[in-house]
Amino acid sequence: MPLPFALDHINLWLLEDELNGNAGWTLVDCGIGDDATRALWERIFAGRIAGRPIRRLIVTHHHPDHAGLASWLTERTSAEFWMPQAEYFAAHAMREGSAGFGFDNVVAMFVRNGLSGEKLELMKERRTNYRNRVPGFPSVYRRLMDGQAHRIGGRDWKVVMGYGHAPEHAALHCDELGVLVSGDMVLPRISTNVSVWANEPEGNPLALFLDSISRYAGLPATTLTLPSHGLPFRGLRERIAQLKEHHRLRLAELHEACETPKSAADVLDTLFRRKLDTHQLFFAMGEAMAHLHLLHYDGRLKHSVGADGVVRYAQN
Repeated sequence: MPLPFALDHINLWLLEDELNGNAGWTLVDCGIGDDATRALWERIFAGRIAGRPIRRLIVTHHHPDHAGLASWLTERTSAEFWMPQAEYFAAHAMREGSAGFGFDNVVAMFVRNGLSGEKLELMKERRTNYRNRVPGFPSVYRRLMDGQAHRIGGRDWKVVMGYGHAPEHAALHCDELGVLVSGDMVLPRISTNVSVWANEPEGNPLALFLDSISRYAGLPATTLTLPSHGLPFRGLRERIAQLKEHHRLRLAELHEACETPKSAADVLDTLFRRKLDTHQLFFAMGEAMAHLHLLHYDGRLKHSVGADGVVRYAQN
């Protein structure tokens, strides 16, 4: 499905299924909540899957490209709705701007981490972004939990939770087929965004992410990985090794850059050597913070708060 961002698509996965004796499909993720995506779904309903309805919707995590049409699709199809608990409540909190998820909380965190001037004004354009992309959300759900096995298409699919990209991201692994639906946890060409979020401003999400992808390295070397962005691929272990090396190099660059005190906003040019649009700037700030936090918790950087209220990091 298309996305209105620089990352211009999301892969959604239809798994042939039978639920309660009725043939149909299990759908993994559903696309962003806009008219264009709804229109594409109507074409799919009328064509490729006509006569075999979606009977179960599994949403891997709460981000708009994955969860945006959950309410519309479940109402349209009467499908069961499955999602990890932390992701379900995060979606509602994001829509309502509650529990530290409000946009003002995000702006305050970014200001505290050095964002100012034109970049700050650009950031404020995102105030209603989540609610616009997720115009409604289901009022009931069924909970996905780590280690659960779900029978889909006559085969067991095991839930493998991952952390760091989102509070409780669900991937699905079918040992019989040798397939991993990895969501955003492992992508073939780009590195997954790992950000500090305003409801957990002292968090260490990059450490959680690196620990999480290590779990997938134990899967068979022949595993076919179905990612949310990019083409399906084999070579999961090699890709995980590449991602770990990528982050090791970025951490080394940041450590060197912090020979003198730097805020997260100060190091954006170190991490991202291209012009960032508003959407990218939002994630870049969170990612810069995530890398600085890991270096701090590992004892390689110390931090202090200046007279201007900005947090800066420097080598120990």
